[in-house]
Amino acid sequence: MTIHQFIKKRPHLIWYVKNLDNLSEESIVEHVLNYGDWDDVQEMIKILGMKKTAKIFRAKSKPSAIGRQNYSEKTKHFFTLYFNKHAKYA
Repeated sequence: MTIHQFIKKRPHLIWYVKNLDNLSEESIVEHVLNYGDWDDVQEMIKILGMKKTAKIFRAKSKPSAIGRQNYSEKTKHFFTLYFNKHAKYA
């Protein structure tokens, strides 16, 4: 299963997007971590891999002058701890 096939089975996570094929991996990770349940997160990690998911999260969860990040504070805190434990060197 690809990450786009995965998100197409969960349109409720990105209810306002019409064309799911154009979503970036970064956007999919953001929405799954913010709005998905634990099973969704684990399935996404199986597809992308722990290191890649952690790398995407770390790159997009930091405030920067360029780009945006829409992770809730609770989500950022939890997954920072989670990926520090399970993907320390990703």
